[in-house]
Amino acid sequence: MAIILRFVDCQGIIRERFFKIVSVPNTTSQTLKDEISKVLTMYNLQVRNMRGQGYDGASNMRGIYNGLQALFLEECPYAYYVHCFAHRL
Repeated sequence: MAIILRFVDCQGIIRERFFKIVSVPNTTSQTLKDEISKVLTMYNLQVRNMRGQGYDGASNMRGIYNGLQALFLEECPYAYYVHCFAHRL
């Protein structure tokens, strides 16, 4: 799994940076959430400060009840989900 961070720098410019590649045992939404949370915690970044999340359209990512975006929304209601438009044909 590749983790990319998009953020606004101190000059107000939107930046997007590759952050880390993580090997995951499976792609269930709970496993992905746990691994992302672990990486963010390792670098002292709090999930509660997320303001957005973008993933492809797979059901384990976008599912409104059990998808990755729903799991993060439980912890951080301001982390709105936006479909990754790079995955559109």
